Amino acid sequence: MGNLHIGVNLEFVRHEDKTLEWGVEKAAALGFEFVEPMVHWGRELLSEAGYFHSVSMLDDPYRIKRACEKAGVRLSGLSAHTPLCKPEISVEYLKQAVRFAAECGAPVVNTDEGPKASWSSEEEDHVLMKYALHEAAAVAEPRNILIGLEPHQQYSRTPHGLDRIFSLVKSPVIGINFDTGNSYLAGQDPLAWLEHVLDRLVHLHAKDISIQQSDAERGKVTGTAVGCACGDGVIDWKAVARICRACPRDIVFSVECGTVEQAARSITCLKQAIAGV
Repeated sequence: MGNLHIGVNLEFVRHEDKTLEWGVEKAAALGFEFVEPMVHWGRELLSEAGYFHSVSMLDDPYRIKRACEKAGVRLSGLSAHTPLCKPEISVEYLKQAVRFAAECGAPVVNTDEGPKASWSSEEEDHVLMKYALHEAAAVAEPRNILIGLEPHQQYSRTPHGLDRIFSLVKSPVIGINFDTGNSYLAGQDPLAWLEHVLDRLVHLHAKDISIQQSDAERGKVTGTAVGCACGDGVIDWKAVARICRACPRDIVFSVECGTVEQAARSITCLKQAIAGV
């Protein structure tokens, strides 16, 4: 049985117009044990000027490592979402994210199939995803970096669809980054789906969905950027914690919410849920 820890995706400071370092320090001040930064390709104005938390993979990976060490938190993974269906983007992006993770100390890179090309068929898309994942796994295996596949887009909106993507490449480094909110919005039972992937679970996005968003979007979308504060929505966090207690590895609940205030309420909720099991 694995230990359960609480972390936060740095999306919670998206609207604060601050740096990665500010976000990491804020996460530590709120009591989070882990953080999940977002990485990107190239250079762009906002993060270079210090107004956004994402870090370019052209930057020094030790920037993230030093920020975490200074704040006294650890990395649960990297948010490295790239469209696996588009190998002209995903292959080199994901390979670089794996190398970046290995150097900064993140054990998992999280991704999904992403938006597909308008002209490709479902069968063609799965061949393209297989190619991208083979290339990424070849870089991840010698570095012991896990690749977390997330339910988020057109093919991973069902348990069968996510299983099919997972089965494209047989590699010990490919696992599941389960997202409670995305699975719920896609019209699925997140608890049943979580139990289904438990033996492959490597990371968990703790995303709650408000009643208002549920009423407006459930069954109409395959995911959402961030959710509400954990405990304010539809997800049964004590049940999620109870299921994850049986996971064969330690799991970080990486909160995905939109504000600092929501993150503060999320950690209180999750601490109570985990303590209750």
